[in-house]
Amino acid sequence: MGLLTGLKKSLTQLFSGGPKQRRIGIYGPPNAGKTTLANRISRDWTGDAVGPESHVPHETRRARRKENVEIKRNGKSVTIDVVDTPGVTTKVDYAEFMEHDMEKDDAVRRSREATEGVAEAMHWLREDIDGVIYVLDSADDPFTQVNTMLIGIIESRDIPVLIFANKTDLEEASIKRIENAFPQHETVPLSALHGDNMDEVYDKIAAYFG
Repeated sequence: MGLLTGLKKSLTQLFSGGPKQRRIGIYGPPNAGKTTLANRISRDWTGDAVGPESHVPHETRRARRKENVEIKRNGKSVTIDVVDTPGVTTKVDYAEFMEHDMEKDDAVRRSREATEGVAEAMHWLREDIDGVIYVLDSADDPFTQVNTMLIGIIESRDIPVLIFANKTDLEEASIKRIENAFPQHETVPLSALHGDNMDEVYDKIAAYFG
């Protein structure tokens, strides 16, 4: 009965225009707050986290996915798989990890894993992503080679993208700087850590990816 019920539900959604499922990748540079945002979304709608958060760069070294996150906003519903991807960068230096009191062998291992994680994130972007939430630290300069490259790749593949200006709680935050960097895309300000402006975040996700 469980199998038949599930099949009936899927067919009903298919022919009635019911909730659609999207695989949404959370992308951006290291330490922009991608995992914090992924956990905020997942906890708010499922009660569970996606993965551990850390101030150490490249803590996420493998893509992690939380499936069947259903977001309902203003009469719209979208079911997404949240894919928290490793931070993309042009270079991973083991010395970065040694600055966080790691032994050299551990730092070298983590840098190798982080490099493999960047390759995995790019594979997901090429093969398995239906939409992108691009997270930027609004206290940092968005005009970087990595950001320009990734946004360009996303645009070239016609993947829907929302830009989230995270860490608006920081004194140095500048939403305008991010808006000026990528004026062709809508920028949504938030603080994933403190939960600021999450109502608008969910409104945009439901409207844009639903």
